[in-house]
Amino acid sequence: MALAINIQSDTVTITLDSRFDFDFVEEFRRAYSDNIGKFYIVDFRHTDYMDSSGLGMLLNMRRHVNGDSSAIKLINCRPQVKRVLLISRFETEFIID
Repeated sequence: MALAINIQSDTVTITLDSRFDFDFVEEFRRAYSDNIGKFYIVDFRHTDYMDSSGLGMLLNMRRHVNGDSSAIKLINCRPQVKRVLLISRFETEFIID
């Protein structure tokens, strides 16, 4: 599975693969830049691994939506992914649910 994109009304949901790393830079960028929404949800339900590239991609996405942290929600984070997000203090930059 690569990235899956679901658009409903003004919300774009991007469901990630098992790994969120450098291999998905271009595909992830296209997922949010080609599908304009007011709100974005990044669904980590399948993601077991995320590295610093994944963190960078999320920050680039935030810049793309004009830095509005309320416009992006990170959901279904497995413990190992949530740990990386919290260590990196991403709870101050994003809504983590």
